[in-house]
Amino acid sequence: MIMNFIRSNKAVAGILALLRIYIGFRWMTAGFGKLTSGGFDAGGFIKVATESSAVPGWWAVFLETVALPYQGFFSIMVTWGELLVGIALILGIFTNFAALMGITMNLSFLFSGSGIIDAQMATMSVFLVIAGNNAGRYGLDRWILPYLKHVIIRTGKMKSY
Repeated sequence: MIMNFIRSNKAVAGILALLRIYIGFRWMTAGFGKLTSGGFDAGGFIKVATESSAVPGWWAVFLETVALPYQGFFSIMVTWGELLVGIALILGIFTNFAALMGITMNLSFLFSGSGIIDAQMATMSVFLVIAGNNAGRYGLDRWILPYLKHVIIRTGKMKSY
């Protein structure tokens, strides 16, 4: 009953839109700041994280063996990931996927020893994912998702059940 309310109520959709725009603005400004600052380098952050006792051992191994050798790639992924997640959440386009990618980034930052702000943003984003399509009701998802469903079904790429 509560899930139906969260996933279908228009007033809840309005509250979720405000939450979505707030979180999106935070992501977009973080990504834009990295993009315009003359080049973001995640290498220092990754190196400090590998040396921190607060970082779980399995995550430190990932950082040392994967992230540190490819820090340039990870710098680009963080910058563009933050920017694109922010834009998608603000516009309400592919909201669930954008919120899920935001949660993934937040968790990776948390595992790497960043502050509590990442936990707050991840927690708020969970509400967007739980709400399903209602989180994007007052955004571009309102028109794009039904259109994509129609195109996919009409072209025979996916069966309608």
